[in-house]
Amino acid sequence: MRHPRKHLLIGLFLLSLLLHVSGQPALQSQSGNVTALIRSIAAAGRWNDLRWPNFSDYRSDVSRFYQPSYAPAWLDKGQPTSEALAIIQVLQQAEQEGLNPEDYDGSRWDERVRTLQGQGTPEAEANFDAALTVSVMRYVSDLRIGRVNPRHLDFDYDVGPKKLDLPNFVRERLVTASDPKNALAEVEPPFAGYKATRAALRRYIQLSRQQEAEKLPTLEVPVLLPGARSDAMPRLVRFLKLVGDLPEDSPITGEDQVYSDAIVAAVKQFQNRHDLPGNGWISRETVDQMNTPLSARVEQLQLSLERWRWLPLKYAEPPIVVNLPEFYLRVVAAQGKIVLRMHVNVGDSYEHQTPVFEKMMTYLVFRPYWDMPMSIQKKEFVDAIAKDRSFVEQNNFEVVDRVGRVVPGGKISDTELQGLRSGTLRLRQKPGPLNALGLVKFIFPNDHSVYLHDNPEDVDLFSESRGDVSHGCIHVGQPAELAAWVLRGDPKWTLERVENAMHEGKDNLRVNLPKPIPVLIVYATAVVEEDGLVYFTPDLYGHDARLKAALAKGYPYPW
Repeated sequence: MRHPRKHLLIGLFLLSLLLHVSGQPALQSQSGNVTALIRSIAAAGRWNDLRWPNFSDYRSDVSRFYQPSYAPAWLDKGQPTSEALAIIQVLQQAEQEGLNPEDYDGSRWDERVRTLQGQGTPEAEANFDAALTVSVMRYVSDLRIGRVNPRHLDFDYDVGPKKLDLPNFVRERLVTASDPKNALAEVEPPFAGYKATRAALRRYIQLSRQQEAEKLPTLEVPVLLPGARSDAMPRLVRFLKLVGDLPEDSPITGEDQVYSDAIVAAVKQFQNRHDLPGNGWISRETVDQMNTPLSARVEQLQLSLERWRWLPLKYAEPPIVVNLPEFYLRVVAAQGKIVLRMHVNVGDSYEHQTPVFEKMMTYLVFRPYWDMPMSIQKKEFVDAIAKDRSFVEQNNFEVVDRVGRVVPGGKISDTELQGLRSGTLRLRQKPGPLNALGLVKFIFPNDHSVYLHDNPEDVDLFSESRGDVSHGCIHVGQPAELAAWVLRGDPKWTLERVENAMHEGKDNLRVNLPKPIPVLIVYATAVVEEDGLVYFTPDLYGHDARLKAALAKGYPYPW
């Protein structure tokens, strides 16, 4: 006779054994497969499913992030966590930050998510998790310090102190972040100028999508003057409204074809924003700037954001910032407020480009000597002296030896000429209003022998159409005002006393600054002013073109 209860117990035992053999261990085996695959991907430093497969520059960070277990960080029961989905959305919108979404697999995430929502496999889970970790680390690093090492492009900035502990930051601040955007806001540059540039970028991205394909026609005359008529007026008005130089709600349409005063005012603003003479005359150069695709302006803003990320995160004192292609100096205080601004001249774009770097200004010199650089002495002065032995005395120069002793004046002898040619003797110009450095120089010791300085009173360098006229140093347009500002910590140094020291004081008077002041030599062809207007300048030294070429190579970027 059969015993149903006994058979039931045996059946339950066998079912339990079957589940134990084919159920839980199978789940453990799948989980083991995922972790093994993640470990393998991390160790390889390369994964072909990525847009940029080679992540060897992040290999150690990825391994540390997953150690010791190599368990998935962005999955819950095989499905993307809410934090993962929020992060993916950020990566797909990287364009809004001036970055390229494809650097972070922007177009690949939707398919990866769909794969997991279907019949997810260990391979799909490991691929999703590892790819997201690599992409997030790339994004965070790019947002923090930029994609390309500035020193690769001969910009003397050190981004090392800004680097994050990526495994720790991603694990602690993003894996469980309720709002990853807030966490990432801690990473990016905190400057008002950076945020204004980013806002301008987002606006120009939209404008570039709206820009009409139609271009302004070639002018029938070399220059279109105010009051003239042209059938280009309707198109011109639409363009000026698009870029904001003419209010969008303005009733002006240009249909009457008259180049009226209101349109002239808008053209003047456009010209001022694009490094053109702001006279309202529509020249071929003005038409060319108006016909430049707005996508090119987007690129300029993107490159400016990249360079913002190379700068230190904070300064003990308001920095002096010289933007080379703009020929402009600003002193930037708290919240991005500009407390002093002036025009500058910089090194010419052919032989004497001013380098890009950052240093601390520590002192200034009133009524300085000009110790002529040896390269200038040999290349530009020795032959002139050979032809006219009284050249030195007549031009307020003197000859000194290697220890600074002055050689007695008079006509230059053959021996002295040979010393100047070989470099055992050197030229320096005596202090005074005709000195090449003017009446004050500002020193921030650096390996480039570059400094800020005044100009000789008999030379008007600021009426030039271009501002790249120096041998590499930077001529300032308002030297007395700058000197009073850098000495503001000492109440004795009023503007009046500064001017007295420049014009009537002791020669070669060194004055140490109360506190060192950061000096940033920067390069940006797209600048957003405090009023929100965006200014574009030509690529003076070709640095935009070189950075664009470096970025076009993709990951791993030059480092």
